[in-house]
Amino acid sequence: MSSSDAPVPVSATVAVPRTAVVLGIADPVEHARAELKAALAAIEVKANVPRRVSNAVGDGVAKARAFQRRNPTGAAVAVVAGAVVIGAAVWGLVRLYTR
Repeated sequence: MSSSDAPVPVSATVAVPRTAVVLGIADPVEHARAELKAALAAIEVKANVPRRVSNAVGDGVAKARAFQRRNPTGAAVAVVAGAVVIGAAVWGLVRLYTR
């Protein structure tokens, strides 16, 4: 096992992330269970695409709201520009389709 594959040891006094293995587990079976549990948690975090998309959308919404609070005029201009671009794209596609 390379050093990048090794579980992340964490002190027992610190809040342990779900994807880390606690230091000081003496029993090899318990240590193996802790490693498996951490590995499965890491796989779940990476493989749960809907949750990752939801988090990304939430982050984007938070950034857009922060931008709107800082610069309301710029936000309005961005919305209008986006609407113009989408409208032009739809108009162009309909025009190509009807020819």
